[in-house]
Amino acid sequence: MSARLPAKRTQATEVSVAKNEDFVTATIADQLFGIPVLQVQDVLGPQKITRIPLAPPEVAGSLNLRGRIVTAIDVRLRLGLPKATKESKGMSIVVDHKGELYSLMVDSVGEVLSLSGDDFERHPATMDQRWREVSTGIYRLKETLLVVLDVSRLLNFANIEAA
Repeated sequence: MSARLPAKRTQATEVSVAKNEDFVTATIADQLFGIPVLQVQDVLGPQKITRIPLAPPEVAGSLNLRGRIVTAIDVRLRLGLPKATKESKGMSIVVDHKGELYSLMVDSVGEVLSLSGDDFERHPATMDQRWREVSTGIYRLKETLLVVLDVSRLLNFANIEAA
């Protein structure tokens, strides 16, 4: 018969380990944006989009993704930027929001960046109000800022002012 020994307790070290966050990066009008990688379902090239009558301008239309209807959102318009040129093919980042799929139309998709949570900053005071409403903050990278998009706020069309 073996005697049970109490579990050995180890003292937790006081070292602060920064939690890394992963973002799929996208470029829109020469600005780098990040979307949390856990919300991304797919990355698509140019797609055939069907316009939806009476939809807000930010809703570019819908597309068929492997048998599922996906709402396509023109992120440029949502951010108050001019519409992309006809030559620009663009790409889409498909995200899941409350069980529904949305295609976020961007100029291009970059790499996945793993960034330290310690480097995250709140919005700069000079950031456009519309961008502040749809983002959580920024990361200062070597040559640019990465604006972190909040998908739920980006897809909340209730707060959009009439143009």
